[in-house]
Amino acid sequence: MNILGIIPVRGGSKGIPRKNIRPLAGKPLVAYTIEAALNSKLINKVVVSTEDSEIADVSKNFGAEVIKRPENLAQDETKTAPVLLQVINELKANDYVPDIVVLLQATCPMRDEIVIDGALKELICSENDSIFTAFWATKAMPLWRKNHDGSMSALYDYHLRPRRQEKHLIEDVYCEDGALYAIKYNAFENIHDFIGNNPKIYPVERHIDIDELEDFQKVEQALLEKK
Repeated sequence: MNILGIIPVRGGSKGIPRKNIRPLAGKPLVAYTIEAALNSKLINKVVVSTEDSEIADVSKNFGAEVIKRPENLAQDETKTAPVLLQVINELKANDYVPDIVVLLQATCPMRDEIVIDGALKELICSENDSIFTAFWATKAMPLWRKNHDGSMSALYDYHLRPRRQEKHLIEDVYCEDGALYAIKYNAFENIHDFIGNNPKIYPVERHIDIDELEDFQKVEQALLEKK
């Protein structure tokens, strides 16, 4: 199978300037995701999509292929799906068509090849069209959501509130952690998105998605302790 790993990496970053190539426990942030993808036994092409020449050089040094991203797809408001589509179209022009497309975000450096291959094996062996990593957000808790107007909405039928002994009747809730999304190409071709119409969750311990400097520091400490 042609399993394509795409790592979208922009040069601009509002929260942490030059975040994607900032040193993290001795390596640029993007290097962790490149290495995880290259170490995967199932991904056989790893591509970094970037408009930034310095990021491109760093990515090549760590073994990834690089496809130049147009500036119009490197804006703050740019969605991820069109970035994936641009990479796939470039590869198709060179006679490479993937069977599965894997989105790996560089901001999740704690995700490794074990998670990647575990999720891909489940997708390959299933009738689902896509899979993504998510963590267990609640153990049958009666959750409420605060709306934009300040009102509150229950995420369960509170008129049928279960007794403490019956909390198993409330559905568990999972939250995407952003570490991995994979979709079969025929599904991607139809909807041009990285979550299909029949997705499967791959439960994981929560991977920190680096957005702020505090996240960066937490992950760096965890990596140093792991070493």
